[in-house]
Amino acid sequence: MKNKRNGREKKEYRTNSEEETFLLAKKLAKNFNGQEVVLLTGELGSGKTIFTKGLAAGLGIKDVHQVCSPSYTLINIYQAKYPIFHVDLYRLGKDKEILDLGWEDYLGQGVVIVEWAEKIKFDIDGIHVALFMEEKDQRNIIIS
Repeated sequence: MKNKRNGREKKEYRTNSEEETFLLAKKLAKNFNGQEVVLLTGELGSGKTIFTKGLAAGLGIKDVHQVCSPSYTLINIYQAKYPIFHVDLYRLGKDKEILDLGWEDYLGQGVVIVEWAEKIKFDIDGIHVALFMEEKDQRNIIIS
């Protein structure tokens, strides 16, 4: 399903398992040029880290099992076709904490993937991915 709103094309997908969510992200990343910013939103358990693993796989990471949510380290860096900067804003609550983290320094130096991107209160261009939990392992995923 394609929708256009605010000049941004939206595509909506439904996945029925973690594997399908992973494969959707992997397919998306195959066309990346190494400068993308992917802004992931969704509640706890909605599949943001699985989606990130799929993106990393699509970018050619050798061991997808090294990809894990950086909830405590805040930023993980992985080597693939392009550097991957995986940022998790879950534990940060204030705008100042998010700005002080310095993750914006990685923009343009590789693929930047931000979990809990809804916490960012300033405008940033990127690929917006909203993940919604449905029944069992189903996810509704909107990419714009």
